Amino acid sequence: MAVERLAENPILTPKDVPPSRPDFEVVGAFNPAAVLYGDEVLLLLRVAERPRDKKPDEQAAPILNPDSGQIEYFRVKNDDPNITDIPDSRSFYYEGKMFLTSISHLRLARSRDGIHFKVDPKPAVFPKESYETFGLEDPRITPIAGICYISYKVVSQNGICTGLLTTKDFKRYERHGIIFCPENIDVVLFPDKIGGKYWALTRPVPRYLGPRGIWIASSPDALHWGRHQPLVLPRPELFDGGKTGGGCVPIRTPQGWLEIYHGSDKEDRYSLAAALLDLENPTRVLARSSKPLMEPAADYELRGFYGNVVFACGHVEKDGLLWIYYGAADEYTACARMTLEDIFATFE
Repeated sequence: MAVERLAENPILTPKDVPPSRPDFEVVGAFNPAAVLYGDEVLLLLRVAERPRDKKPDEQAAPILNPDSGQIEYFRVKNDDPNITDIPDSRSFYYEGKMFLTSISHLRLARSRDGIHFKVDPKPAVFPKESYETFGLEDPRITPIAGICYISYKVVSQNGICTGLLTTKDFKRYERHGIIFCPENIDVVLFPDKIGGKYWALTRPVPRYLGPRGIWIASSPDALHWGRHQPLVLPRPELFDGGKTGGGCVPIRTPQGWLEIYHGSDKEDRYSLAAALLDLENPTRVLARSSKPLMEPAADYELRGFYGNVVFACGHVEKDGLLWIYYGAADEYTACARMTLEDIFATFE
């Protein structure tokens, strides 16, 4: 299959993003939502930051105090006996509780050609609410009837949830609170109502029983969701046998709703694949990729803050191609272009 990675990749790195404050350093600019807005491609980046003065022999978790609006640091030495686990660079466990080593916000980047982006100097949306104390992550933008609906992960000491923002101008954002409770993530809204209802792909995370895969739900108002059911689940022994999750906003085609999703294997290697859903009944899967659309291969996908990852949250259709903007190694933003025909060729 002809997947073209841009020669300019990675198109955005942490060095391209000014930190939100002097005592922070940016460690990730990745997993962007994407939308065509006027004559520009807009990316809504997840920007991960950590304290600049973090020492090698310690763990430091930046946490929002929602009462004061200030970021406070929880610091512990690596040899502290109360540290129960440090699974990777993204988190640590203290007295059995998880803490994140960075805090993320959402930041706009703008481009006329879809390749060269200028990053806004300040955050578009910064942690503010009690359900956002550990940060905002992995947005998806779905335009519906002149309003852009932004689903995003909200993280706090109470769990990982999905929140909803709306905007009409990418200047003012309205928070609508939590729309899916812990732990239901990778939420992607469809760009049209179907049967008079809003629809969304979701990813509940069962702890004891059941696979981690894509589900689907519907809503009368995009705020209250129900009729949950499994949809695109992991396939044992394949590239997506570990877990699956919604990626880009579904694309309406004559053949059905085309969904670019991520799938990981048992070694937590993330690839991209596609599924085709019925136009009138999106709970019905018509086809699914028998092989990945993309898998980690480039150096910037294999090595980074958390390597072996390609993770897409956004796309635009431009110049007869699908431009997929994706996070690489939980650190960079990259872009790959492909045709719909190439994607359909992977269906079994």
